[in-house]
Amino acid sequence: MPDVLVLGATGTTGSRVLAGLHERGVKTRAATRKPVEPGQIRFDWADRTTYADAVRDVRAVYLVAPIGSADPLPLVEPFVAETRAAGARRIVLLSSSAVTEDTPGLGALQRLVRTEMPEWAVLRPSWFMQNFTGEHLVAQGVRDGEIVTATGDGRVAFVDATDIAAVAVRALTDDEPHNTDHVITGPEALSYAETAGIIARHTGRPVRHRAVGTTEFAERLTNDGLPAEYAAMLAALDEDIRRGAEDRVTPTVERVTGNPARSFRTFVKEEIR
Repeated sequence: MPDVLVLGATGTTGSRVLAGLHERGVKTRAATRKPVEPGQIRFDWADRTTYADAVRDVRAVYLVAPIGSADPLPLVEPFVAETRAAGARRIVLLSSSAVTEDTPGLGALQRLVRTEMPEWAVLRPSWFMQNFTGEHLVAQGVRDGEIVTATGDGRVAFVDATDIAAVAVRALTDDEPHNTDHVITGPEALSYAETAGIIARHTGRPVRHRAVGTTEFAERLTNDGLPAEYAAMLAALDEDIRRGAEDRVTPTVERVTGNPARSFRTFVKEEIR
């Protein structure tokens, strides 16, 4: 019988949560829209018939909300109800440091798991270091030599997804439920201009940051294929960064896991070529 259901099991944090659970010998069920490997099960937020099989006989769930939705509550609420009815006691929700219970749309999910589950935790990580690699727009900017944001000189304490997953694993498996929200950051707050400089010095290639207005940035995201409402929400988060909302560092990673959070400079040295 699986102990933990991991949603978004092939994603940035979900895959790392799975790996961390396996290292601890925890039995898992990996949920993905396109299962191709043993232990994976089909799960699609848009298809409620996939909910019951996903949550059957599990005791805890790592919950990653539908990507691209500014208001995911209509999808997540029935899933949480199904989870509770199936006998699971604990949900660990991946949220964001920029989101509180008062945030329209996404904030409702934090309130939902807190009020509907007997055991819960909300992970509120800062922006991922992994945004600088792979297919993210920031990573594309690194390759093109120009990172474009609406953050101005605002700073972010970028965090490694592996550290987020380590906190998630503890929240999923500790005997005592955490029953709190964890604001998770890296060890240093940096502006995008500073991150560009770190990357340029490491790679020897020119990389700079170009600050644009919030409206222009939302248009760029829409042109890249994001829904207009979701693009506007992301652009507004950049504006919040510009105003200083993410200029903070927390000890959460070390306090929960016993290990220090990975620095951005170490990440660049080890992950960017």
